[in-house]
Amino acid sequence: MKLGIVIPCYNEEEGLGETSRRLQVLLDEMIQTGEIDKESFVCYVDDGSKDGTWQLIEQFQKESPYFKGIKLSRNFGHQNALIAGLMQLKDTADALISMDADLQDDINVVREFVQKYKEGYDVVYGVREDRSKDTKFKRGTAEFFYTFQHFMGIETIHNHADYRLLSRKALDALAQFKEVDLFLRGIVPLLGFRSCSVYYTRAERFAGETKYPLKKMIFFALDGIASFSIMPLRLITMVGFILFMFSLLAIFWIAIEKLFFDSTVQGWASTMISIYLIGGIQIMSLGIIGEYVGRNFQQSKARPRYIIDKEI
Repeated sequence: MKLGIVIPCYNEEEGLGETSRRLQVLLDEMIQTGEIDKESFVCYVDDGSKDGTWQLIEQFQKESPYFKGIKLSRNFGHQNALIAGLMQLKDTADALISMDADLQDDINVVREFVQKYKEGYDVVYGVREDRSKDTKFKRGTAEFFYTFQHFMGIETIHNHADYRLLSRKALDALAQFKEVDLFLRGIVPLLGFRSCSVYYTRAERFAGETKYPLKKMIFFALDGIASFSIMPLRLITMVGFILFMFSLLAIFWIAIEKLFFDSTVQGWASTMISIYLIGGIQIMSLGIIGEYVGRNFQQSKARPRYIIDKEI
């Protein structure tokens, strides 16, 4: 089989040399053992890096036939850079593996990906076996993220990021999804092809800084929820209905107090609390609705998800 490995890059100058060295050794070994075709390759997608990432990619391409490069015209974001590589190369290989450039994903698992592909799986997920190296805060937020997504009705693979294998059939199906706000962790399970998981231990980042700090991860999680679930809108309806029922009960109780006990007291505190509570819920509800309206606006413009500057 002809295998392609797609790696989005943004300011990865510090660690890209080691990543390339390890991948070259891996491809050499797998070609020698007949696991993959000699025309298998690694393609780096430069997502508008501001350091010397693209110059390194050009150097790798000149030094080894294994390496290809795609340079985007600016920074489009990790998911768009990833889909750019997958879509540009989907017809050039039997299967494509996506991974990050920081060597946290265990590249030795590629062998298991290939074996599962040969067994007939069109989608193979790389799943973290444990999160013991993460801080308690990161483990807790990650667990909350996956649990909350399932509560919202989003089908994702627990502890899976973007380390996966997709066959050409799966890539052709993926090309039919035209969302502007991409959330591949939610889209890939929707493809419906035969899939399985391969478990690995995630290593420490080899070099450089993470491209997903807490703030970015929160917005990424919100993107996934807004892209795949209307549950927040339904929750607004439920909250509105509950408040309406409480209002009816309050009106009924005040009427009873006035008619039979004549002991109604106009309290400042209760009045202010109700104003702030209902006002806050209204503002929050408008924000959630606005998030969906804004996404429809972005989608209706149908702007390209990425623009390619160079391809080598």
